[in-house]
Amino acid sequence: MRFSEIKDHLSQFRVGIAGAGGLGSNCAVALARSGVGTLVVSDFDVVEPANLNRQYYFTSQVGMYKSVALKENIARINPDITVIALTQKLNGRNIPEIFVGCDIMVEAFDSADMKEMLVETILTKMPGTPVVIGSGLAGWGDSDAIRYRKVDDTVYICGDQSTTVDDDMPPMAPRVGMVANMQANTVIEILMKRTRDYFRL
Repeated sequence: MRFSEIKDHLSQFRVGIAGAGGLGSNCAVALARSGVGTLVVSDFDVVEPANLNRQYYFTSQVGMYKSVALKENIARINPDITVIALTQKLNGRNIPEIFVGCDIMVEAFDSADMKEMLVETILTKMPGTPVVIGSGLAGWGDSDAIRYRKVDDTVYICGDQSTTVDDDMPPMAPRVGMVANMQANTVIEILMKRTRDYFRL
């Protein structure tokens, strides 16, 4: 299949991204480069200098809302992509409203509690919506440990599923990028196997 055909197919879909940090920003850019038609990105945080070692932002964007800065960057990469940039703090009540109409969700939070909340909300209030989770990406090296796991038809996990971020094991660009791009690859794999009508049944 030629890239033009892949892009035409992916352009039909709407992907929600919860969080626009290391995972969310890099995953969003990979999806935009691949031609996914609409990205709904929500993050209440702003770009800080400490983010620039792994997140898809630039020094001139420090102080901007991450979702707004990401929309700006994606417009420079692929202006045909629609990016809906939101700045709300996500919770169990607003997630179904914010991501209404999304065919698939990407979980891109730092906090384990937020990850759990998002997945539980999707499973209970957005049943049937696939969610691609990032879990285990701290540090460097040990590339073989980063893997993909399909739990069922709606839950997919990318990462080593064990390392946690702390002062001695910080998140670094190579491993963060590997997991983020694995999440994007998983989203594309799911979407390429399905038609838009499939998600509306």
